[in-house]
Amino acid sequence: MPASPVSPRSPAPQGRTGRPPVTSRAQILTAARELIDRDGWEKLTIRRLAAELGIGATTLYHHIQSKDDLLILLLNHHVARIERPQLPGAPRERIVVAATALHDALAAWPWAAEVLSADGFVGLLDESAMWMVEAIVAGAEDHGCTPEQSVDVFRSLWYYTVGEVLVRAHSARRHAAGHPFAYRDDLDPSQVPHLAAIGVRWAALAARDIYPQGLRAFVDGLLAEVTPTA
Repeated sequence: MPASPVSPRSPAPQGRTGRPPVTSRAQILTAARELIDRDGWEKLTIRRLAAELGIGATTLYHHIQSKDDLLILLLNHHVARIERPQLPGAPRERIVVAATALHDALAAWPWAAEVLSADGFVGLLDESAMWMVEAIVAGAEDHGCTPEQSVDVFRSLWYYTVGEVLVRAHSARRHAAGHPFAYRDDLDPSQVPHLAAIGVRWAALAARDIYPQGLRAFVDGLLAEVTPTA
């Protein structure tokens, strides 16, 4: 019996081999996170992600509107996976616990801190992903802050937290790349006597994790500046 003719094989999609065709937004987010973890968020593009998934960019646009849309989806997905702590009733402690949760969420995935370092990105998150912001603002208002003062409290803590996370993340990347923390061992005591006295100890001292102590002191200072409303 003659063999059946073999149908010509359709060309395989370009991109990573072995990955099944994309069928859900969850698959897209997983692939995007893998790409970011490997190459950094700056190199994430719709075209690169499509190639990673083995589909065309036009097909991916049926699921994702833009790179900004993708980043927001990733951030919402990341926050949704974080376990919410029990928030204390006392306003000051509620602010500390919420800010600590915010810090830990960013430290777990520092690229998110870089994306969110633009003020406007915070306002684009889903309501369910903004519980940490809500808790800080609510704690400030319960302490007696006006809405304007509450935003100031959050903004100050936000800048402190993002700065802490980014400095540590960048320092870790430099160290991994063979460029450890720089320090000076030849400072002139007549010009900078205190820095010269610290000398090479600066690297070890600066590397300590004092965020919790700094956060509490910062919160106390911010709330002390507020005149409680009647």
